[in-house]
Amino acid sequence: MKRSRLARAAVAATAVAGLVLAGCGDTDAPGGEQADISVLATDASQMQTLKKLTKRHFTAETGITVDYTLLPENEARERMNREFATQAGTYDVASVSAYEVPIYADNGWLAPLDSYVKADEDFDQDDVFPNLVSSLTGEDGKLYAEPFYGEGSFLMYRKDLFREDGLTMPPNPTWKQVADLAARVDGTDGASGICLRGLPGWGQNLAPLNTVVNTFGGTWYDTDWNARLTAPEFKKAVGFYVDLLRSHGQPGADRMGVLEILDRFVEGKCAMMYDATSLASSIEADGSAVKGKVGYVPAPHDRTEKAGWLWTWAWGIQQAAENKDAAWEFISWASSKEYQELVGQEVGWTAAPAGNRKSLYSNPEYQQAAGAWYRQEYTAATDSADPRNPGVGPRPYTGVGFLGIPEFAVLGTAVSEQIAAAIAGQQSVDTALEKSQDLAQAAAAKYRGE
Repeated sequence: MKRSRLARAAVAATAVAGLVLAGCGDTDAPGGEQADISVLATDASQMQTLKKLTKRHFTAETGITVDYTLLPENEARERMNREFATQAGTYDVASVSAYEVPIYADNGWLAPLDSYVKADEDFDQDDVFPNLVSSLTGEDGKLYAEPFYGEGSFLMYRKDLFREDGLTMPPNPTWKQVADLAARVDGTDGASGICLRGLPGWGQNLAPLNTVVNTFGGTWYDTDWNARLTAPEFKKAVGFYVDLLRSHGQPGADRMGVLEILDRFVEGKCAMMYDATSLASSIEADGSAVKGKVGYVPAPHDRTEKAGWLWTWAWGIQQAAENKDAAWEFISWASSKEYQELVGQEVGWTAAPAGNRKSLYSNPEYQQAAGAWYRQEYTAATDSADPRNPGVGPRPYTGVGFLGIPEFAVLGTAVSEQIAAAIAGQQSVDTALEKSQDLAQAAAAKYRGE
């Protein structure tokens, strides 16, 4: 890939400016040398691929070495929150999400990227999906992160099991239709009617459940920041989700998050699954028991026309980073069209980080490799629910699968534990939501001026 003059300047500027603390991760720097930049990221398959390709391509081309710290999502978030809040400068770059970016930007923890984007003639910012750009832009109108990959959500279903039972999936299903289909297909060839996240965590069971709440007409807060978790619409949505899992979901659902239900689906143990579009590449991978047997349709809805979430793992530069130029060069490479091409050619097109750039979806090689799902993936990435207006009525926060307020990380986790207990049959939905209502009311006290 042709590099800009900024890249050549960055190589010189960072040659002696490495900053990595011992024990922060396995270094990719050759010969035991200190890395020029350090990167903290979630330990996802896309990140593992990036790490494998970095030395042979990015470092060989720019001279910039990279030290990676890859951690499970919860651990990565905990360390990232601590690191950015203290501005310790240990990591130059971190994988931040659509949830963290506005909060970090508002606190001055992220470096704006606008000047880098403007100076980097090769990056092609116009190719990045506008809705992702919007989610990574602060209230001040500045860009604070670039998407590594993006995702929406959709419904995946076993075409072979549906044919066996004489069932037809509607092209744009409602949740009622999905529940009816789950009841009819449940048990066919030993598969559960549907698999959904039940594991506690604001990024686990609440991610899909919040989309159900939104489309059923619920909201966490009214415009005066009064909690609404015991309102009829919210109760109906949560009751529906819990009942669907308990009646036709996977066994032990309260202990299963995204990776666990993906494993079950790939093993042929689920007739349907509602989750992230990024899972399709694993479902259609060699070795999957359901490869070529799966259909994909938009996220189910109820009172709204759209219900799917919008999410991205993106690259942000810590404001305290000493090596910002080199950090941008890494971001420019890792989020580029050329990197997608590299993954496509060396690893396979279904492994390319998707959902972030328009050009990928007009690439004939990607279209062929991802033929089973790329059209629905593109639709989910470009036409998901509006984070500023995802439901029926007005609300004081943004977000589809999450609430864009700092308190949600703690609040959402606490509420998700109550939901998981209801899924496990340890308490009723009403009890879970009464407890959650109190938590939500207390969490928003400062917004009510109390």
